[in-house]
Amino acid sequence: MNPRLLIFAKAPVAGAVKTRLIPALGADGAAALAQRMLVHALAQAKAAQLGAVELCVSPAATDKVWGPWRARHTGSWSDQGTGDLGERMARAAQRVLAAGQSVLLVGTDCPALDAAHLRRAAAALTQHDACLIPAHDGGYVLLGLRRFDATVFSEIAWSTASVARVTLDRLRQLCWSVQVFAPLYDIDEPVDLPYLPDDWVQTLSARVPEFS
Repeated sequence: MNPRLLIFAKAPVAGAVKTRLIPALGADGAAALAQRMLVHALAQAKAAQLGAVELCVSPAATDKVWGPWRARHTGSWSDQGTGDLGERMARAAQRVLAAGQSVLLVGTDCPALDAAHLRRAAAALTQHDACLIPAHDGGYVLLGLRRFDATVFSEIAWSTASVARVTLDRLRQLCWSVQVFAPLYDIDEPVDLPYLPDDWVQTLSARVPEFS
């Protein structure tokens, strides 16, 4: 059985998303980029053809906020709920794993994370308890699990350079087998903008037309 792919996404609302990029792009530009990233993540999830794709969102999946995206994603929706990133990911992962399915957790901040990476991560879970794609900034852009333990997500300093290292330490302390892939660049800070794909430059000044 293929894993369930959970995409963690924040609504691309100006002033409330990609706030660390606002000094470089402005609130509208940062929201436009977040929107483009979410379109890309959904497209790559569909192209991977792994089966179930769930969009796990913040704020709650109301039509007021997410209505324009319903046509783009006709699969499952869920709310991230409260708590820090670790608590929210832990809840989602535990729910999927308790239902007897392995899980791939991804965000929307990595334009380099494509369908091929997703398929390789899914394949890794047929032989390993976990897999991870690190980010060059020390975080990670994908975590795959076929077992659950809360320590994988608890007491981690999120948005710091220690996230991937600490997570891998936790997995190894559990004596789980882990496949680690080559790191990718995510886009969180102005210094990361050179790693955007060349054809995304227009995103910095214009929202994706079909969702404007």
